Amino acid sequence: MNKLTMFSRRGFMVAATAVAVSTAAFAITTAKAAEMDEVHFIIPGGAGGGWDGTARGTGEALTKSGLVGTASYENMSGGGGGKAIAYMIEAADRLDNTLMVNSTPIIVRSLTGVFPQSFRDLTPIAAVVAEYAAFAVPADSKFESFTDVVASVKSDPSSVKFGGGSVRGGMDHIVAAYAVQQGGGDAKQVKYIPYDAGGKAIAGLLSGETDVLSTGLGELLELAKAGQIRILAVTSNERIEAAPEVPALGELGIDAEFVNWRGYFGSPSLSADKADAYAALLKDVQATPEWDTVRKRNGWEKIYKGRAEFSTFMENQEKVVGDLMRDLGFLK
Repeated sequence: MNKLTMFSRRGFMVAATAVAVSTAAFAITTAKAAEMDEVHFIIPGGAGGGWDGTARGTGEALTKSGLVGTASYENMSGGGGGKAIAYMIEAADRLDNTLMVNSTPIIVRSLTGVFPQSFRDLTPIAAVVAEYAAFAVPADSKFESFTDVVASVKSDPSSVKFGGGSVRGGMDHIVAAYAVQQGGGDAKQVKYIPYDAGGKAIAGLLSGETDVLSTGLGELLELAKAGQIRILAVTSNERIEAAPEVPALGELGIDAEFVNWRGYFGSPSLSADKADAYAALLKDVQATPEWDTVRKRNGWEKIYKGRAEFSTFMENQEKVVGDLMRDLGFLK
């Protein structure tokens, strides 16, 4: 009798505990779902650039897949991205639902002193995509290949104007100079015209202000399909799935592979729990068909690095990019 009573009570306690755990788990899940009802994206550049496309593409996949209720966007140009970073720091206590998109330039511009902050002043969340750079010309350009461009730079550096959506000494400039150098030219002789974000750089190319555009491949695919531009080369060693018709620098005999990551940062006041939740959210969306559609449309390569791995990755890239910039004369 006593044994049966004890067993019954134990069973009730186990059942009650299970219900309590289940209820608590449901409450946590509900709370997290409520926290992720809205995500606001800060974009450090203007419309039409790689940051803009990445943020809006991420928001599209998150909302269409049902992982997030609504996504909003705010373009905050200025200071080579420094204005947005300063905002994330200064308004930190009000930005619990906010993510800022960024990429390799946060490393480059910090090294060159374009802004005083670095990725360490924010809360790294996750790297989500990688994209090769590419070089494009107007459809009626005299340049038939990137080797023609390099030959012209070597014979008369002032005859070729490169454009890009970053400042002088920024990523688009570095990629162009690196490719020319590896092709046998002088990196320091590359004539580069900076624009605020990719959209304006594309307009500069189409208007004839520049001769060659250095930018992310994804920003060029639709323009190439429309026949407005020709993509001369992609900064890979071999042709890639996103643009199999475009020659790789490697097959042209130019060893200048370069891949740009894009990822997200929270404010420095963001709690570890919320940062982890954002990282998990950005990992979950990678498995959705909505993300696959966005990724393929933009020519992005798969890459996901969670919080700790992302931070370590950036620390390593800081050293590699710094050494490259010193070799090219952009950094002392």
